[in-house]
Amino acid sequence: MTESIPVTRAVDHGTAKLMPDIDRERAWLLTVDGAPQSYVDLDEPTHLEFEYARRLGHVLDTVAEPGRPLDVLHLGGGALTLPRYVAATRPGSRQEVVEADRALLELVVGHLPLQEDAGTVLHTADARAWLEAAPADSADVLIADVFGGSRVPAHLTTLAYAREAERVLRGDGIYLANLADAAPFAFLRSQLATFATLFEELAVIAEPGVLRGRRFGNAVLIAAHRPVDTAALARRTAADVFPARVEHGAALWEFIGTAAAVGDEDAVPSPEPPGGTFSVG
Repeated sequence: MTESIPVTRAVDHGTAKLMPDIDRERAWLLTVDGAPQSYVDLDEPTHLEFEYARRLGHVLDTVAEPGRPLDVLHLGGGALTLPRYVAATRPGSRQEVVEADRALLELVVGHLPLQEDAGTVLHTADARAWLEAAPADSADVLIADVFGGSRVPAHLTTLAYAREAERVLRGDGIYLANLADAAPFAFLRSQLATFATLFEELAVIAEPGVLRGRRFGNAVLIAAHRPVDTAALARRTAADVFPARVEHGAALWEFIGTAAAVGDEDAVPSPEPPGGTFSVG
């Protein structure tokens, strides 16, 4: 049994802390350098605490009929929140998790172990390098949730990266990314423009206040070659305890505006969050 005492450890890219949730017996918050990375409830892996994780969960629930196993590739591991969710909601799924920080992965697996039958294989590697070596047409869903500190690394924002993601996904596959930005949304618009060069269907899920430019926050990017069930997503996200809006179609193209796809030569990380936006004491 995992003891409910805080754990602090130097990892490859900062200082990680596992902090127990006093309100849930076997639930833990993972932070790295004070920035929240993941939340896991070992007794209830379908509980998604963070807003963006709940929105990714809504997409995972609607991407195929309930309970159908999927082949899922996770770029970014954290505390393995979403792999646990998929294993619980879609038993028999095959999952690959790529995490660059070996010490972080060892900390998580040591203190918050996966179930033996989770069907999840863990890899320590740079996300783009691993993606470039991955077999084509091998994933139903690719989830990118990679942050260096509180910023998406520049080399995971480019057209070359997007091409590798498209190559690895099956024809009816879905690409999902957790991004963060604020008005005037130069980063988010550029990411949408980048994936629009390869995928016919795009959507964004975000809290209305973020989309209106009132505050910095997360946005879930969805890209696919097939229509996304935006109506089902809109119903789920609107009814969520953290309500969100789904943007797609003409409104999304208007949002993208004149933004251009990102090349490797002009890539930059996502913007630094304003002080205290995501920090935990």
